[in-house]
Amino acid sequence: MTSLRLALLIMTLLLGGHAAAQSQPVPVPDPPALGAKGYVLMDFHSGRVLANEQSDVRRDPASITKVMTAFVVFNELQSGDLSMDEQVVISEKAWRARGSRMFIEVGNRIPVRDLVRGMIIQSGNDASIALAEHIAGSEATFAALMNQYAAELGMTNTQYTNATGLPGDDHYSSAADTATLVRALINRFPDYYRYYSERQFTWNGITQRNRNRMLWQDPSVDGVKTGYTEAAQYCLATSANRDGMRLISVVMGAETPENRVEQSKTLLNYGYRFFETHRLYEADATINTPRLWKGTADTLPVGVSDDIYITLPTDTYDQLDARITLNDPLQAPVAEGDSVGRLSVSLNGEVVRERSIIALEGVPEAGFVGRTIDSVRLWIN
Repeated sequence: MTSLRLALLIMTLLLGGHAAAQSQPVPVPDPPALGAKGYVLMDFHSGRVLANEQSDVRRDPASITKVMTAFVVFNELQSGDLSMDEQVVISEKAWRARGSRMFIEVGNRIPVRDLVRGMIIQSGNDASIALAEHIAGSEATFAALMNQYAAELGMTNTQYTNATGLPGDDHYSSAADTATLVRALINRFPDYYRYYSERQFTWNGITQRNRNRMLWQDPSVDGVKTGYTEAAQYCLATSANRDGMRLISVVMGAETPENRVEQSKTLLNYGYRFFETHRLYEADATINTPRLWKGTADTLPVGVSDDIYITLPTDTYDQLDARITLNDPLQAPVAEGDSVGRLSVSLNGEVVRERSIIALEGVPEAGFVGRTIDSVRLWIN
């Protein structure tokens, strides 16, 4: 094996000699059986699905739809095309919205900030329609935007026809798609995600409590959204953060509001008891500096483009084996971000994560003399 063809055992560096290396793995039982029609439990950082049942089946999402409504609104805010202080004129359609309401009145001018809170905390259908009309001109056009974002996120079992979640033809989503959406929302809009942890909001003299009872029953929970229609039954998307490990659970089609809470608790407790998540590599941090040939520099810093997280059964971290294989030979010119190799992480012989190794810096080709000297050295080696 030459210095150019690297197979690096580096887990001793990752573990840092922690005492956990000597602990015995905790056996992982099968996921719990729940009464909901569909559910999923996902790790936020790694994206690993820890438990699921009929999670890809298309179902009526009810007011969980408003997570995508908020996603579109947050994107507009982040891009600068919308501001929290912007005034929204309330239409008669928004005012007449059926179901859960913020109790806004037709013709009033209301700041986006208050409508966002009314949509998220009070699950206001009127607030959702008002925001949709203000951003896209009509709720139907806004729904088309929602579908564009769903496609971008890979939500293949989702289609929206409105911004509220009221029942409609061809309006559906799945537990797995909802978890994907929640993960993207938290990742892209952490500053706006905080609204999901607010427990109550008062508008027009009416105080309404957040319908997500998990906010009162589990201090690690900071979102996300409930939903109910007769067709959907009781739904709940939940996110919790315990000691830096964030899990997302989605329960769809529970029989009672109490069921959706208890089933969500069961999923979260299962995930936190039997799994743990670690960041193995930091984005743009140097993992190694291998020899580079025919360049203006003799070495090249390499790493990964994104943070690499992995979710494992509890106490199996010391059994990981990470190997890096680089191009052989590694030669200039190299542009920053070029793929120059492959990272493979295995657990007990099974590959659990693979990523490209990239150049963290660009190195141009050396002059004629330098290239000639390295050509001779490569031939000798």
